[in-house]
Amino acid sequence: MANLVYKRVSTDQQSTARQDLVLAEAGIEDPRVFEEEAGTSSRLHPLQRPTFGELLTYARPGDTVHISEMFRLVRGNQHILDVLEVLHRDQLALRIHDGAFSAMDLTARHPRTGELLSTVKFILQTLAAAGELQRDLQRELTYDGLRAAEAKGNKGGRRPALAGQTVTRVRTAYLDGRSIAALAREHDVSRGAVRTAVADLLPEHVADAPAPAPELPITLDMPGKVADFLRTAELDGVERAALDHGQAVRRGTGYTLRVTAEPAVHRQLLDRCQVLDGVGAIPAQRKARREYENRVSTLDR
Repeated sequence: MANLVYKRVSTDQQSTARQDLVLAEAGIEDPRVFEEEAGTSSRLHPLQRPTFGELLTYARPGDTVHISEMFRLVRGNQHILDVLEVLHRDQLALRIHDGAFSAMDLTARHPRTGELLSTVKFILQTLAAAGELQRDLQRELTYDGLRAAEAKGNKGGRRPALAGQTVTRVRTAYLDGRSIAALAREHDVSRGAVRTAVADLLPEHVADAPAPAPELPITLDMPGKVADFLRTAELDGVERAALDHGQAVRRGTGYTLRVTAEPAVHRQLLDRCQVLDGVGAIPAQRKARREYENRVSTLDR
């Protein structure tokens, strides 16, 4: 039985030094190391990461997957449940060597039903809820900060490279025949900055182009397994609001979420859960995503 070590860092400015120390102290015998390319984002579902996929392909029943801490592998509740399902299917053990999960056997299942122990599920869901609360608070604080800045006449985002009287001079020079490249060299900025300053003067600009007609909101039933996954995913404000305002409708032992949103938002949410139809996906989730895809596809007819 092999010991398979998985390592990952979120940016190429980070190193695995801390993970190496924790794993070395664990005294793992004859480790086979699988390390993701530097910068592999935690937002990418673990089952979609190239090196973790290689690990699962290499693994054999009875092998143990070792990680330094939980969040080197997963980001949220649904991610870990998906991974545990695949590890259970492939008869692999999971060993976490540091952090809150280091003393837990997350692969423990009921001897008769074969399902994850309820205590394991409870702890996972509690920690996921705490993480979601933290992200929501961060969004609220960011929003409040932007509103306070706007009240003082400030705008968020990066300051323009050209501003004030410089923009006026650049625009005048452009109308006099100076090229964008020459103006960029003169003011030591990128060509993109000059293009931004003279955007409405460019030949391809259409000043009075009619605005497209707004799309009307459409109500679609989203399978509960898709909704559960999306709640742990990174969504923008519009997508999150559509999900939060959805109405749950019970269907036997499960449910569907009745979501009202513009067609473009439904398509964005469908793209967000693409991973549920990927390699190593759980059949029930794959089926749920395809049901949602079929409903979204009716918007294009």
